[in-house]
Amino acid sequence: MCPHEPSCPSSAASDREAARTVAAHPEQGWSLLCNGIVLFEDTGELLPDGAVIAPHRPTDLAISAA
Repeated sequence: MCPHEPSCPSSAASDREAARTVAAHPEQGWSLLCNGIVLFEDTGELLPDGAVIAPHRPTDLAISAA
């Protein structure tokens, strides 16, 4: 149960990534959110029920010649 006020979004909510970070391991490339989601630096997610969300946001910017 989330102790924050207001409560963090649940792992089933569309804004689930807005939950607070409770453990960060940037050297390993992941963080644990308050709602039980493991969020990876490539934007992939591991949900508490074991479901996997593939990376879904661009992490690199395209370099364009001007």
